[in-house]
Formats: sequence, structure tokens, C-alpha cells
Amino acid sequence: MNARSALKHLLPCVLLPALAACQSLPDLAMRTDTAQQLAKAKGWQAITLPSTTFTLQGFGPPPARTYQTLSIYIEGDGLAWLSATQPSFDPTPLNPLALQLALAQPQGQAAYLARPCQYQARPDPLCQMPYWTHARFANSTVEATNQAISQLKTRYGATRLILVGYSGGGAIATLVASRRHDIAALVTVAGNLETQQWVAHHRISPLEGSLNPGDVAAALHATPQWHLVGQQDEVVPAQIARAFAQRSPARQQAIMVMPGVDHTCCWAEQWPALWRSLARHSVLGQP
Repeated sequence: MNARSALKHLLPCVLLPALAACQSLPDLAMRTDTAQQLAKAKGWQAITLPSTTFTLQGFGPPPARTYQTLSIYIEGDGLAWLSATQPSFDPTPLNPLALQLALAQPQGQAAYLARPCQYQARPDPLCQMPYWTHARFANSTVEATNQAISQLKTRYGATRLILVGYSGGGAIATLVASRRHDIAALVTVAGNLETQQWVAHHRISPLEGSLNPGDVAAALHATPQWHLVGQQDEVVPAQIARAFAQRSPARQQAIMVMPGVDHTCCWAEQWPALWRSLARHSVLGQP
């Protein structure tokens, strides 16, 4: 989530500061409990995934049946900003949309992966604001995610991976996919895929310290890709996905513009039907 989307979510609090409901946001414990309760309702467990830098939080089902293909859902930027100018002190999401997508997958094996510094009950000295603001797509973040993905792959005995990234998680999924040789498909949902174009569109400061997913588009020319965007999305408009696709046109790359959908609504509700639609044209959902 960028500053503009954070402001959109917090607009009632900005305009009506006297309201008690707007005086505080859910704290880390409450946001963590939200994710845990969502996971618990489906029998999923919390998973701690250390790397050479950050320790990442994941959720997934108990390892049981082995699936050849594992879908890994990567969370968005979370509560990165409190307003257009004030960064958050903790990027743990208020609404973990990627987790909801993972839980809604109707077939196959899925797991969820939060971004670095989300859901961290113990202070991590590496978790500084740049890692969820201008350096949110730093090389160290991409590599930590890559290592966590390898651990999930081993945990579930998979041989192939489908990476599904929501919003900023789409950028991370794309950057990670360019470094691996076991990616069966890349799926992004409202993904920030061309950060230079995105920065220019919103007229905000460059993401210094971040990698640009657009720069690895050519490396993914042989990877099946589906980039889903909301027709009403003002945070990451469809033109961002199109700019990414233009950097490496490929027959197996498709952009799907969803009518009546914005950056958050109504991806989770539509996900089972969307997943089945993708599965009819790809390897998605195959055990």
C-alpha cells in the first residue's frame, strides 16, 4: 500500500479526528490476531521462516498430502503509511488480503507468506522504516523472501511453485520468480509491476533502494504469467501492468482487467471463481 491508498483507508479519521473510533488503529497484537483467526478457521498453522537477514511469518496447512505444485501467496505492503506524509511504525496489514486469497484457493495446496517486518512480535533491529517505504523492494527483502519460499517448498514436498503476489507482493513475487527455475506460473493481483511508471503516475518520490520488477520482465519471457488488475483500481491502475508487459511481450503472458473491482474489493470474494478460470488455461491447481 502506498501513501495515497493509506490515506484513502484513513480518510474518515483524518476528517473526523474527534471520533473515538478514529483515535487509534488496531495495534500489532490485534492485527496479528486477525490473521491467526483467519488461518485457524481453516486449520492452518503459523510458520516461522528465518533467512540470512529477516525472519518472515507464514501460514499454511499441516504438512500431510504431498502436492507436486505449491501455490505461495505473498502479502502486499500492509500498513506502510498512516497518512500521505507519515510512515507507519509497523507494516503489519490491517486486512491481510493475500492471506484471504490463499485461504480461498479452491483446489491444490497453498501457503501464505508475509513481507519482512510484518507480524514481528519481537523487535528486529533490521526492521527500519525504509524497508516498508522507499526500500520496500530492496534486494535483501527479495532474497529473504526467496529463502523463505524454498523452506515452504521443502515443508510441503513440492517440486513446482506458483507465486501469487498481491499489490506490492506482486512486485516481490515477480522479482523472486526471475531468480528461480521452479516457477510453474506467476500470478499477480493488483500488482505493482513497473515501479518507475507507478511513481511517475502518482507523482511521488522514487523508491530509492528498491528494485524495479519491470527490469526483470525479459528474464521471465518463458514463465506463464497472469496479471489481474481491477478496472476501478486507482492505487495500481491497469496501465502499470501494461507497461510491464511491454518490456517483454510473450504469448504466455496475459493481463485480465476485472470490471467493478478496485485495489481491495472484491478480490477475495471472487477468488475461487477466478482460480478455476485460470486453472482451465494453465497448470494452476494441479496436484
